[in-house]
Parts: sequence; C-alpha cells; structure tokens
Amino acid sequence: MPPPLQNQPKGRRLLSFPAVYPCEGIAPGPLLASLLSLAADMASRGAGDAGSFPVLRRSVRQAVRIAGLLLAFLEEIQDATITATDLPSSAVLGLTELHVAMQKLRFLLTDCARRGARLWVLVNAGLAASELRGVLGSVATAMDVLPRGVVDVSVEAGDLARLVSEQAWRMVVRPDAGDERTARSVRSIMEQFKSGISPDAEDARRLLNCIGVRSWLECSEEIAFLEDELRMRLDGAVDDRSNDVVLINSLTAFLVYCRVVLFDHIDRNPKGDAASAAALPARCPDWIRPDALQCPITLDLMTDPVTVSTGQTYDRASITQWFKAGCRTCPVTGERLRTAEVVPNAALRGIIERMLLSNGVSLPDTSSGHRHGALGNTAVPFGPAAAGAARLAVAYIVAQLSTGSTAERRKATCEARKLCKHNVFYRARLVEANAVPWLLCLLSSTDASVQDNAVASLLNLSKHPWGRTALFEAGGVGLVVDVINVGARAEAQQNAAAILFYLSSNPERAEEIGRIPEAIPTLVQLIRDGAARGRKNAMLSLYGLLQCAGNHGKAVGAGAVAALSALLSTTQDDLASDAIALLARLAEQLVGALAVLARPDLVARVAEALAASGSRSGKDHCVALLVSLCRHGGDKVVALLGRMPGLMASLYSLVADGSPQTCKRSRALLNLIHRHYEMGQPAAPASEAGERVVRVL
Repeated sequence: MPPPLQNQPKGRRLLSFPAVYPCEGIAPGPLLASLLSLAADMASRGAGDAGSFPVLRRSVRQAVRIAGLLLAFLEEIQDATITATDLPSSAVLGLTELHVAMQKLRFLLTDCARRGARLWVLVNAGLAASELRGVLGSVATAMDVLPRGVVDVSVEAGDLARLVSEQAWRMVVRPDAGDERTARSVRSIMEQFKSGISPDAEDARRLLNCIGVRSWLECSEEIAFLEDELRMRLDGAVDDRSNDVVLINSLTAFLVYCRVVLFDHIDRNPKGDAASAAALPARCPDWIRPDALQCPITLDLMTDPVTVSTGQTYDRASITQWFKAGCRTCPVTGERLRTAEVVPNAALRGIIERMLLSNGVSLPDTSSGHRHGALGNTAVPFGPAAAGAARLAVAYIVAQLSTGSTAERRKATCEARKLCKHNVFYRARLVEANAVPWLLCLLSSTDASVQDNAVASLLNLSKHPWGRTALFEAGGVGLVVDVINVGARAEAQQNAAAILFYLSSNPERAEEIGRIPEAIPTLVQLIRDGAARGRKNAMLSLYGLLQCAGNHGKAVGAGAVAALSALLSTTQDDLASDAIALLARLAEQLVGALAVLARPDLVARVAEALAASGSRSGKDHCVALLVSLCRHGGDKVVALLGRMPGLMASLYSLVADGSPQTCKRSRALLNLIHRHYEMGQPAAPASEAGERVVRVL
C-alpha cells in the first residue's frame, strides 16, 4: 500500500519527488491493490474545489479526472481477472511502471493542495506545470506499454485504457490566466516594497484571497512553511542555496506585512475562533502532565525533545550544552550515561507540535543543524523588497502600540513578540522604529495579555545591543523591576527577571541596576517565593548583577544567602546547583563569605553537595565556594573543613578526575587543610575510619 499522506518523507522539498523506485518482485495481488488505492485517493480529491487547489486549478482538475478514469480501468481489470495471479509477468512490469508514475502524481497533487504552501506554489506555478506535464506523460507511456491481453480483458477496459492514454498525451498543462495575474500582483507589490511604498490593502487582500489565505492563522502557516524552506537552503539540504533565498525572504516579509496589517484578530485554531493565541495559552492533552512537556534542565517547553540512555527526555539544545560542559550523568537521575548519543522523541514532539499548532504556532524544523529558529542568528540576505516590507510592518506595529485600542495593542504586542523572538533583523528594526518606549509604557497595562506580550517583546529586544541601550536610555529598568513585583501573571514576572540578566551584560550597567533600591530585593524575593522558572531567571539575573562588587552587600542585606540556602534542600537538582553557583559568586567578596559562614549548617551542606553532586559544574561551584570561604574566613574555616567527614575523599577524587580549574582548587584546598594541621594544631582532622591524610603536590 502507498504511504499515507502524513508519512511522506521528512525534509522533501516541495514540487520535487523523493526517490521512487519500481516494485521489484512484488506479487501481482498487492501491486493491483496498491494501484487501486492510489487511484481512488486521487480521484476522490475535490478537483472542482478552488479552495483545495488554489493554483493550477484547470490542470489539476483534468489530472484528477484522468485518475478517475484510471480507477475505473483498474476496477475492470480486477473484476475481469479471476485472481490477481492470472496477470502475466509482462502485465506486472507495465503496472509497476504505472505505479511509479502514480506515486509521483500523488506527491504532486498533495503539494498543489498543501495548506501553508500556497504562495510558494503560486510563484512556482511554471515548475509545477512542468512537473505535472512530465508525470502525465509517464502515465500515458505506462498505459501504452501494457500488454493487449490486459487492456482488452473487456470492452470497457479497452475503451478506458485508450481514453486515459489519449487524454494524458493531449492534455495542455500550463498556469491558469488567473495564476499569472496573481503572480504579477505579487511582483508589483514587491516593487512597491523596494520603494518603501505601502501597497493598497485591498490589492493585498485580493491577492491572498486568490490563493485561499483568509485569516491570521493561514497567513502564519504560509510564513512557517517559507521559514522551513529557507532553513533547508541555509543548511545545505538543497543544491540551489543562493538562488531562492532572497525570494523566500521577500515572500516571507510580504506575508508578515499582510498578517500585521490586514487581519484584525488572531485565530486560535483552523475553525477561526476569534481569540488571541498569546492571551489563551496552548493546552496539552488531558492525559499528559504539563510538566512532562518541559525540559527538566531549563523548564521551558521542549521544541526538539530527545531521550538519553536512562530514558529521560530533554530538549536537544539543553542536553547538548550539558554534555559540552563535560557532564556525563543524567541531570534528573544522576546516573552515569553509557553514551552521549540521544534519540529523537518523535511521539512527544508530535504532541507538542499539535498543541502549538492549535494556537497558530509552528515548531521549527529540526531535521537539520539549525535549532530553535536559528535563522535570526544567520547572515540571511534581506533583499530590498524584504527590508522594505519589514520596515513598513514594524512601523504599523509601533503606530498600533502608541495610539491603538486595547484590542489593537493586544495584537500589536503579540506581533512584536513573534517577530523579534528569533529574528535579529526584526529586533533591530523594532528598536530603530522606537518600539522600546511604547512597550515600556504598556508594562502597566491592565490587560494581562498586553503586559505579557510587552514583557516578552522587551526580553527579546534586550538580547540585541541596541535594544539594551534603548531600554536604559528610556529609563525602563525600574519599570521592569515593578513587573517582577506586581506582574499580572507569573510568566510576565519570570520574563521581566530574565530581562535584567541581559541588561547586566557589563559591570557598569550591573552597577546602575543595583542602584535601584528595589532591584536586588525583588530578585531575592522571586528566588524565595517564585516558581521554578522564575527562581532560575532571578538567580541568573542576580549572578549578572554580582559582576559589580558593590552589589554583593545589597544582595546579602536582602537575604540572598537564606533564600539560596533553602534551595539546597530542593528535589530539583538544577535549582540546587544554581544556588551553589550563586553562593560561590557571593562568597568572592568578604561580605558574602561572612554571611555564608554565619550559617555553619550551610557550609556542611555544601560539603555534602560536593560528595553527592553528579555534575561536573556542580562540583566546580562547590569547590570554588569552599576556597572563597577559606580565603576570607581563615584558620577557623580551614579547621572546620578538616573535621568534615568525607570532604577529603571528595577533594582527592577531584584532583584525579576534575576539570583543570577544579583540580587546581582542590589541590590548593587540600594543602591548606594539611598545612593547618601540620603547624601544631592540637588534633588531626577527623576523618572516616581508615582515611589517611596525604599532602598533595
């Protein structure tokens, strides 16, 4: 049987055929059954439905009619043949060639009706017509070479065979006049974009109607398809990387402009329910726990889930970074991994993809090297048309942010959030168009969706150097801190905390943020009381602020040590590891070290964490913290460490197996402890039974 439509080869380029080989040695019965299934599938397609085939309507309608005639012919063969084994070998050979041609025709009809690829099929209508012409020629040839004994099994079969052959040979395949007019309209609008002129809205709407794109969701699907096509070329998955890249970018920018300007509301699903996809987050199936869709490392929604040898699933980017850090244990179970190889979790990805598509969001293609929408970090050539369309779309968004109604602002912030999430070009254009001050104004919006989208947009813009500068110049840091305190939703608070991480990119800015009285106490409060993702973001941001030595005392005064100490007992190993890393950063200064030493139980728990930690980075931070405590606390701390059971064994192990930096620190710490007890202290360090103290050189 032919493969179902949804299982077509992944990564196959539109309007091209995968390798389709003749069926060698196939039994006549399955071959005839497969041909009947193929013909029935194509004959059942709505040839007269302009919505199903918005391009090449006339040619596709004729091709489907030929498939119907072929189905009738095959049914005559089936009825006239006592058993399929009665077919002679020459007939099997002819039917095999027909099977190859029919598979190609099926692929081509699927492409012409593909939802989300209609604009691309339109601009490639000439190529589609050429491919269809060749496939129909193959069908006619296969019919002509069938043995007469098969064709003439009945009068009806003979008539049908001749009719199929004649129509396939005589059929004129070319783009419809309407297709050519619509393609000219696309080129005309592109020329207007090059000149910085906004096209007439009705002209653009009429063009989209011609290809059946009538909603925000359908426009988003077209954009997602073109982004995948572009990614394939940039990854070298196709040969003509340079030929179509600028065209694809221009078409994408045109569709972005249309989505921003022409559609007043955002559809949540193909049924066109009027609601904001950002306002109503996607829901996972009732039988799936929501946290099962989050990466255990980052606690973000997984976009490329992969499974390691212990059976745990992580996002590919997160577990890859874990391996690059030298860790060879499972972050969740702590078990040592037999191999660093990972297996894609196709089932979970499918669940996530269906969940996101219901909200008009598509997952990036992960069949290639680019991950998580990496197009934005790639040198993608934006031609004059694409650049012009992008600037006009951004100008419209900023106008809606500044003067629009609540509904218009909700949509505008959603568009800004989507455009700047992965694309550096759109980030720069939004900053250039002065979007940052208006987004800051919307942080105080009473509409939770507007606030969420504004914060997320600012988070993405803060990743760009111009965006960080604009945020500081607009005096937006205090407003961001306020959102962490009183954000309407937890997501807004978490994203606001992450903004401070990007803003604290250098010591000068970290010092400026620290001068805001509420900044550091607010982060500490989020570490103490927030959800897991909020705590992680707050710790990252506080870590960045501690680049400035003056912020250490403020963090200690805000109760950071107590908040971090509480996280050491959490069952989430990643939070505990982050807490130790932040304690190590605090202890680099005297005020931080003294605050840690004021809690003797905390020092003991750090020593226990050193022995229990399964990650190399966790051990590194534990040792760094202990070294800082010894440097600032003196002999009392050294004596305290020497009396801790098991610590010496852990340090010796790191001397042998740790990273170069940790090995150096462990050796220094061991020698410090030995020297302390060798200089006439009354008692040797307590250790486990049988443990010997050896000086390390």
